[in-house]
Amino acid sequence: MRKIKKMENINKELEKSQIRVEQSKDKINNLIESFSRTTEEIFSLNELREKLSSGRQLRMKFGVDVTAPDLHIGHAVNLWMYRKLQEYGHKIIFLVGDFTTQIGDPTGKSKTRPIIPQEEIQHNSEAFIKQAMMVLHNDHDLVEVRRNSEWYDKMSAKQLLSFMSMVTHDQLISRDMFRKRIKEGKEIYEHELIYPILQAYDSIMLKADLTIIGSDQLFNEMIGRSFQEKFKQTPQVIITTKITPGIDGKEKQSKSLGNYIGLNHSPREKFGRIMSMPDNQIIDYLKVYTEVPLKEIEIIKKDLSNDPMKYKFLLAKEIVKRYHGEEIADQEDGWFRKTFSERAHPEDIPTIKIIEAQNNLFGLLRSCFDTKEISNSEIRRLIKQRAVEVNSQVTDNMQAKITIPKEGIIIKIGKRRWFRITC
Repeated sequence: MRKIKKMENINKELEKSQIRVEQSKDKINNLIESFSRTTEEIFSLNELREKLSSGRQLRMKFGVDVTAPDLHIGHAVNLWMYRKLQEYGHKIIFLVGDFTTQIGDPTGKSKTRPIIPQEEIQHNSEAFIKQAMMVLHNDHDLVEVRRNSEWYDKMSAKQLLSFMSMVTHDQLISRDMFRKRIKEGKEIYEHELIYPILQAYDSIMLKADLTIIGSDQLFNEMIGRSFQEKFKQTPQVIITTKITPGIDGKEKQSKSLGNYIGLNHSPREKFGRIMSMPDNQIIDYLKVYTEVPLKEIEIIKKDLSNDPMKYKFLLAKEIVKRYHGEEIADQEDGWFRKTFSERAHPEDIPTIKIIEAQNNLFGLLRSCFDTKEISNSEIRRLIKQRAVEVNSQVTDNMQAKITIPKEGIIIKIGKRRWFRITC
């Protein structure tokens, strides 16, 4: 009888264990399904399932070169995916490429990047980390910050040459951007050729189990997989994510092009930038940058042509809500509708007080902005493009003399900026 009872207990434990396995599989399936809306490819799906089923904490590499201090919502697609994995107990290794930033990733570039000073790299690193924590769980068990200068500052020429011997010249020169430069007769410098080798070695040093990247980084990270196998490590899983055009509907989001939505942008700026984008991007942005259910997006897609503005408001509100909360999203939605639908100027616009009662248009605009925020050439461009209104009158004359009355004047710049000028 005891043996029979013991067997029954063992069978019950096996059943419970099986239930736990099934629940784990369900969670993994749900996680992978949630990734599908932003994922392009996985190398490989079976390896990902195996790692997620292993029961151990995965080390997830998120490497960034800090060429500029700003992250945008395109970068945040990957961060939101890492956050979901953190919620399953996995750790993100936020790798600041302070060494490789000095070399410059040639990905997508038609010319060599300029060298960035160390002070600027440090400033950008701090800004990057702060913005990333707007999305990630800032728990020391779930996030770790590293810098690749930790190993590259100590690396000998002998070590570097040994890594270079693992990759052929033909492999490196096969990259699209290098082929394009060769075709156009542009230079390729040797330090740019070894960049993928350095990025690959980062994966070895971090013992990376997984990395989530834009598809433009796939070449570098595939070399990372190859290197890990040669160093007897289990190769990292690579998840590539979708890259959408910026808000101009053309190139991918970039600060230099001004076609991006920055994590550091205010809720109002985020809302306004979304409202300025082409209608044909609404569906892709809903899929990639919000959590609106896919079934609902399919319904919106069928109805989009009937009322695109309605769905653009929805998109803007959803993006602001994701980063700043529902209450602020509601406020910005109301502000935008009142200001633009009623063609009124906002009540809370900043007031700029100047000394002289008479000034030219360029001088007035210069007084509205900090020189770091907007350059003289950008001000001239706005005026030439007839993007400036003075008391609702458009003018493109930079030297036009404007007299400031006692009650002041209202200057509107572009679609979203107003200033009250008084004397």
